[in-house]
Amino acid sequence: MDPRLLYSLAADATLVVHAAFVLFVILGLALTLVGKPLGWRWVRNPWFRLAHLGAIGFVVLEAWLGTLCPLTVWEMALRERAGDVVYSGSFMAHWLHRLLFYQAPAWVFIAVYTLFGGLVGLSWLWVRPRPLGRKGRPDPR
Repeated sequence: MDPRLLYSLAADATLVVHAAFVLFVILGLALTLVGKPLGWRWVRNPWFRLAHLGAIGFVVLEAWLGTLCPLTVWEMALRERAGDVVYSGSFMAHWLHRLLFYQAPAWVFIAVYTLFGGLVGLSWLWVRPRPLGRKGRPDPR
């Protein structure tokens, strides 16, 4: 098999992981906020909530430090090794990139990520996670 094809497939896989991460961050908050009034117990799962808070915390920290996401760096390096100069990759790569990477000044991203991170933090006050040792017992709140 051509090594350039393998690098291209690895770049596509990295892009899919990146898109899944973004969906986890966005849908995690949306489902938490919707799940409280609907009584979904899993939205109070402390491991889910810690993973979600850690994910958006990482994004906010990257934005404030002005660093690129490691997934972006890895994907670009893989595409370069595959011989792709511009996003001339697969259909999936093209459309996922159009959804994930849009042009705006850096301050816009910093503000949006910080506000979203603040919403995730506030969700901890409104939809309190269960303590780590408790397994699914009803929460009186």
